Amino acid sequence: MSISKFDTTAQEEADEKAEGVRQLVCFRLAEGSYALDIKFVREINRLTNVTTIPTAPDFVEGIINLRGSIVPVVNLGLRFGLAKTEHSKDARVVVIESNGRTLGMLVDEVSEVLRLSGAEIEPADNMVSSGIDVDFVDGVGKVGERLILLLAPDKLFTEEEQATLDKIAKG
Repeated sequence: MSISKFDTTAQEEADEKAEGVRQLVCFRLAEGSYALDIKFVREINRLTNVTTIPTAPDFVEGIINLRGSIVPVVNLGLRFGLAKTEHSKDARVVVIESNGRTLGMLVDEVSEVLRLSGAEIEPADNMVSSGIDVDFVDGVGKVGERLILLLAPDKLFTEEEQATLDKIAKG
C-alpha cells in the first residue's frame, strides 16, 4: 500500500484555514496515538527492504530507495525511548518532508486521517509528562476520550542528529 499526497480542493483548504481545522495523519507507536499534520506527509508505504547501516544511531532503522533517492528511515518508537518491538504486517513507513529534507518514519500502524478544529487541540505546554520530550510535541488532540500527540517534525532531532541523517541520505 502506498498513499501519495492527499488531495484537497482549494475550497476545502480555505474552509479549514478559516475554521482553524487541521488535517492529521494518525498512527500508533506501542500503545500511544500520535499524529502529523498532513502537510508534512509525502506518502505512506509498507515496510520493505530497509538496508541497515551498522554505524548509525540506534533509532535509525536504515535506508530505503524511494524512486532513486536514498531516504533514511527512523524508528520513531526508539527515537522516543520506547521499547523495541517486532514489526507487524501493519508497520508502515511514513515519508515526510520537513525543512527541505525527506525522511521515513517507521510506525507500528497508520490508523486514520482526521480533521480536528482548534478547539479540539490543546497546546503542548499544558501537557502532563508523557515520557516524550515536550519539544517534539506541537499539541494534544482530543477525540472523544482518546488523546493524540501532535508531533512537530522539525523538532524531532537535534542539529547533530539531523546532520547525521543528512550524511546518511547522501550515502
